[in-house]
Amino acid sequence: MLFKIILVFLLAMVLIALIGRALFPGALPRVMQKRRDPPRCGKCGRYLIGTTTCDCGGKAK
Repeated sequence: MLFKIILVFLLAMVLIALIGRALFPGALPRVMQKRRDPPRCGKCGRYLIGTTTCDCGGKAK
């Protein structure tokens, strides 16, 4: 009997997770999202580390 209760609980959790992913696909944690290209300077094309502006004065893409 206890096994059935645990199994039903786990199946209900899986069903809730599937419904949540269908309704809110953009709400995934950052670790699970696809990575975009790292930010680069718009003028010189160098990678930006830690800031949103480059030494050359360009803005991030």
